[in-house]
Amino acid sequence: MDEKAFFRLFYEAHEKCFWKDLTTPLSETESKHFSNEILERTGLIVGWKSIKNYSIHLLNPNIKKQENPSIATLDTLARYISNASKTDEATRKKNEAHFRYWYNYRDTFAKAHSTRRKRNKPAFVFKFKLWDIIAIIVLLTTITVYIYRNTIQSTDFVDNFTSVSLDSLTQRGWMLKNEDPIYWEKRDEKAGHLTLYTLDGDNYIDTAGRIGIKNLLLKEIKSSCFSSEIHLTNFIPKENWQQVGILLMEDTTFSSKSVRLSLSFNNFFGGLIKPGEILLQAISATDGNHSKPEEIAHSVIFNMDSSQSVIVTQNLKKSALRIEKQNHTYRFLYASGENDLFAFKEIISRDILIEPKYIGIFALKGFRPDTPAIPAYIDFVSLKAQSCKD
Repeated sequence: MDEKAFFRLFYEAHEKCFWKDLTTPLSETESKHFSNEILERTGLIVGWKSIKNYSIHLLNPNIKKQENPSIATLDTLARYISNASKTDEATRKKNEAHFRYWYNYRDTFAKAHSTRRKRNKPAFVFKFKLWDIIAIIVLLTTITVYIYRNTIQSTDFVDNFTSVSLDSLTQRGWMLKNEDPIYWEKRDEKAGHLTLYTLDGDNYIDTAGRIGIKNLLLKEIKSSCFSSEIHLTNFIPKENWQQVGILLMEDTTFSSKSVRLSLSFNNFFGGLIKPGEILLQAISATDGNHSKPEEIAHSVIFNMDSSQSVIVTQNLKKSALRIEKQNHTYRFLYASGENDLFAFKEIISRDILIEPKYIGIFALKGFRPDTPAIPAYIDFVSLKAQSCKD
């Protein structure tokens, strides 16, 4: 189990550093960059030669030479992916010689692995006769036909997240992309909600060439015209660019055309001194997400000075985002209040040349390791077909 946990830990650390999967052994240059990145973020050293050897071992685990990283090295890697505060070897030896980051990671991994194994283990074994098998086949055929006919009749979808187990989400048509195991394990943190955290990432490429959203949930859109909606509980972003929202994509890759609507925070004003703002932001990329996106709406709903804190808390107890598509016309709407008796207001309406095939729900903070990850509690998502008007 320790070796499996180490394998997964190294893969996650590699993805955090390079924003791509480990598919080939690291070169000397890549290993040195990886080592420097770990040192810069954690204050601790993992030698580049060791990193290079680990990458070779992970991709070829059957070779005779074994790699046995020390507990200190494993703890350093766990600190790196957890965005732990910087330290040094002397301080860690004095205050954290129990290497809690590694053991917490290993125990979480072992728990998840054990849960999967238990889930796959059959609880009962039955012995069937021929007539029993025939009856079961007939019953299953009847059920399949019934489900198929009702699925064809309606493409509407509503999810209240009464269950957020991976099996249940998959059965309801959700696809998980870019899993972060540490934070994905916390998805059931609030009863009746799906909990996502605002992790490092973005569906638009940054200056370092990084792109991707962790723990992104996607679902197929089966109608050309539709209304999509998401409800939130007590989501109050307070630092750049903590946000949660709806993402529409033409395929499941981050290179496709996309449009998104999010409830976000901003306090970057190009040198001007202004209070931070909670805003509604709509962004589109009509040439694909590797092109420069266009901000089509930047609607400030609150300025974050001390006099507004109580008002903000009251008004964001419940909030909702909606995107409506009618042919190529998109309407972006928002609602908030102390309860979910919403009256939506239009933020903007715009013609956008995008034909989305997937809806995603996400939480992110851009590529801002200095910004803390906060939870976003989602208690309702809907996707409803609409008739396309001429």
